[in-house]
Amino acid sequence: MEQPLLQNGDIVLFQGDSITDAGRDRSNPQDLGCGYAMIAASWFQALYPEKEIRFLNRGIAGDRTKDLVKRWQKDCLNLRPTWLSLLIGINDTWRRYDNNEATLTQAFEDMYRTLLDRATATGNTRLILCEPFVLPTPPDRVRWREDLDPKIAVVRRLAQEYNALLIPFDEIFAQAATRREPAFWAFDGVHPTTAGHALMAQAWLRAVKAL
Repeated sequence: MEQPLLQNGDIVLFQGDSITDAGRDRSNPQDLGCGYAMIAASWFQALYPEKEIRFLNRGIAGDRTKDLVKRWQKDCLNLRPTWLSLLIGINDTWRRYDNNEATLTQAFEDMYRTLLDRATATGNTRLILCEPFVLPTPPDRVRWREDLDPKIAVVRRLAQEYNALLIPFDEIFAQAATRREPAFWAFDGVHPTTAGHALMAQAWLRAVKAL
């Protein structure tokens, strides 16, 4: 059986917005929330109990890429992760449509690149980049594709440039929505249901060769 990429002593940091946050207890730095980060970490530990891996979650609901830049020292660099799993971008799109606060694609790329450059400056951190995603429920989410698709393209391009693992969540959810209606996976097209979080956790574990 192929061994997972995570090794003894690794620190895995999940970073992002509400999808990663998933209701975690901010007063407990070890709490992983109740979403894909918790499911992935729990399954990894059950499958490989002999491996000493520390999993951390610092997702914050509502965050955009610019918010991560502001808190990157405290919530990433100071934690010294050996693996950084990053899922960000949907709020950069969402705020365009509910608050008329657009994040241009170039600005998104520049800020995203800042996060990656700072995280990898020591040479001790490997990257897992996750596509932001949206499903067409309610119907107005369809319009969001014009803004989100270029940002997904940025994440894909940066994953290749930085030799990162890429988890194609947008593609994964689109495929899943051919099996059950979109709301089964993400009730508002953005926030996953329990099934959606489990789907994400499976993809994450496959990416690190743990499944």
